[in-house]
This record gives sequence, structure tokens and C-alpha cells, in this order.
Amino acid sequence: MKAAAAGEPFDELTGLPESKLREQDRTTWYDHARAYIEMKWPHAAAKSRKSMVDALLTVTPVLIVADRGAPDAETLRRALYRWAFNPNTRSESVPAAEEAALAWLSRQSLPVGRLRDTDHIRTALNACSRRLDGKPAAATTVQRKRAVFYNALGYAVERNLLDFNPIDRTQWKAPAVAEAVDRRVVANTAQVESLLDAVPAVHPQGAHLVAFFACLYFAGLRPSEAASLRRADCHLPESGWGRIDLAETAPPTGADWTDDGEVRQVRGLKHRAETEMRSVPIPPDLVRILRAHLAEFGTADDGRLFRAARGGYLVESTYGEIWRDARKAALTPEQAVSPLAGRPYDLRHAAVTLWLNGGVPATEVASRAGHGVAVLLKVYAGCIDGDEEHINQQIERAIKASRGRGRIRGNRPVNPARSKSKPQVASGKGSPKRSSLENH
Repeated sequence: MKAAAAGEPFDELTGLPESKLREQDRTTWYDHARAYIEMKWPHAAAKSRKSMVDALLTVTPVLIVADRGAPDAETLRRALYRWAFNPNTRSESVPAAEEAALAWLSRQSLPVGRLRDTDHIRTALNACSRRLDGKPAAATTVQRKRAVFYNALGYAVERNLLDFNPIDRTQWKAPAVAEAVDRRVVANTAQVESLLDAVPAVHPQGAHLVAFFACLYFAGLRPSEAASLRRADCHLPESGWGRIDLAETAPPTGADWTDDGEVRQVRGLKHRAETEMRSVPIPPDLVRILRAHLAEFGTADDGRLFRAARGGYLVESTYGEIWRDARKAALTPEQAVSPLAGRPYDLRHAAVTLWLNGGVPATEVASRAGHGVAVLLKVYAGCIDGDEEHINQQIERAIKASRGRGRIRGNRPVNPARSKSKPQVASGKGSPKRSSLENH
């Protein structure tokens, strides 16, 4: 309105005042992406920071005017990842090759206003759908990168650099994400206990990790929650049920993404307020395992139950390797090559599925697992390995029990091969008889 009142001319193609159009043309996507990161960084968890940078690292190199004189792709990625898109390293000096790559990108990056052209948006989304080697990316990766890109474009609307989010006007479909747990990964209790028995024999640190893996199954903890579990969190009576009170988690993220330079970020529980606690009752089996663990290994200096060989946090690569070796030792050859309990995280899937199939109310399962009920029922309602035969037997018994009820013309089951007779025509009528089922 101010532009119209001032007599400012408007662009015929976009309908925008020329002053606003000039502002949009001055701000490049590269500049906007950096501003977006600066805005999100202070309040984002370390893992979210890494995911955000990963997405912008994918779309930014393809949102360019021209590729003449483009630097080596790996050099440009390294420059964006390590310096341009990481506020923690802005004060560090940038090597000459990376500095030249960023200078080229600054010159060639598309003005934000030109992203109204959906061809540019489609190019960026297509980049999200491919890995660096050109192969299709995992559906979850595509969805995550698209979400960040969409949010960054929304911030451009907020900054008056765009009048709408162009993704909303782009015909492009992300691959579907499989939200339900693959039922083949879910182990039963006998299989889990065989795996736990095998852990001490496959690695010098195996005995120390038996209780760690047991927490994932008997308490349904996430690996990052178990890794930060402290003695003060555990209530372990001599008999009966115990309790774990979770207040924090420490997911691995990398030192580049945390404010203190630590590899892990200690923070509040997932899906909960910063100081909110989750209380998980634990069965006597786990109480005994944890008491034995404490008697043999004690705790780290800060009270953590589980630690690396040198006292630090457990590293996923280490316990993952031990778990793979335990699978080879404990499972049959057929099971070992299957997805059954393929990752330590699958123990949590097995725990929650066991609780649900055991008749525990979904609200209670959700509370113990740290999930919303809707997510729980969508993701974790898998079948325990080995239950298919039992279910099939139930169905077979139901078929046998129902056989003979309401049979027509005799006592033998219908033979489909002999039932293809011509329709009967009622005497004096010109149309075939109608089955009573057709009337309902």
C-alpha cells in the first residue's frame, strides 16, 4: 500500500513493487541459508543442527546461476560444512581453497526471488532424493531434507524475500516412508537372552555391555538413554520390581555441533520438557542384571553405569560391532542373515512390541517408552518373531469351528471347481434368482 501511495512502479510479472523486487534480487540463497542457520542455531539440539546443515549442504550447490568455474564438489561441500554453515567455527581461518570455493558460490548463488520459479525448487528437491554416488537416498533422508528446505523457504517468506513458499506450488512427490517397525527385526525373549549370553564371549568389553543391552530390552530404553544412565537413576531392591528414573540423554552428534565441543550433547529426554523425568518400572530380571553389573564394574567417576574402555561415553561403533558378533554366535545361520535383532535399537522395538502384545494398555506402554500413543500404535505394533505360527493355528481352528454352520444342501464343504453351474431360471420368470446376499 505504501508503494502504491508513493507512486512506485510495480513489476508486471510478479506484481511486486520494484523496491521489494530489488531487495529479493540482492539477497542470494547462500546468504539466506546462512541467515537461517544463525536464526535456528541457538535453540536447536546438536543433532538437529547437523541435520539442518546436511540438508542445506545438499540444496545450496544446485541453486546457482551458472556452474562456470565451479570448484571441486568435495572442496565446496567441505567449505560449507566446516565453515560457512557452522557458526561455531566462524572465527577460524578458512584455507585458501575453501575460501575460493565460498567466494565462487557467493557470486553464483541464485537470488532468493528467483526461487518462485518451480524449476529451481524441483532441481533442489531432486538433489535431496539422491546420494552423493547418484543412487536413490533413503526415504527418511529425503523427507528430512525436504522438511528443512521447506522451513528455510518459510523463513524467506517471513523475511519478505518471498511472498509464498514455492514448494507448495511444485509438483514433486517424496518417497513414502515406512513408519511401522519391520516385524522381522523383533526378537522374542528366548532369542534376546541367547544373545545376551553370547555377548561376554565375543569381546573383552562384552561382559561390561550385557547390562547395557539388557536395559534396551527389559526397560525399552533408547541406546542414548542407557548410555547416560547413572547409579542415582536406578532403584534396585534385593527382590521384586525396581525402577529407572530417566532425566537426561546423551545422543552422539560430533564435536562440531555442540556448544562445548563434546562429542555428545547431554540434554533432556526426547519429546519431553527439559527438566521432565520418565519413570520406567523394571522387572526382577533386569534388577538382578544391574545389581550384578554394579557389583562387578562399579560406575564411572560421574556415576554412569556404562562407559568406554577409557572411561568416556560408549561409542556406537564399538557396541554395534560387539552386537554383530553376538548375533553370529547366538543365532542360527538362517536367523543371522535375517534382519532379526539386527541392531541394538531393535531390542527396544522388541520390548515395546512385547508389552503391547502382552496386553499392557497403550497409554502405559507409551508412558514407559517415551512416546505419544498415536506414534506408538503406528510404529511399534509389530509381531513378535515366532508368533505367526501361533496366530495361523488360531485362524485354522476358527475355520474348523465355523465349518458346518449354516451349510446349504448337504454337509460337505463347497467345492469351487464343481460350483460353476448355470443360473437357474424360475418357472414363468425371465430373470435368474437373486441370492439373499445380494440384497444386503
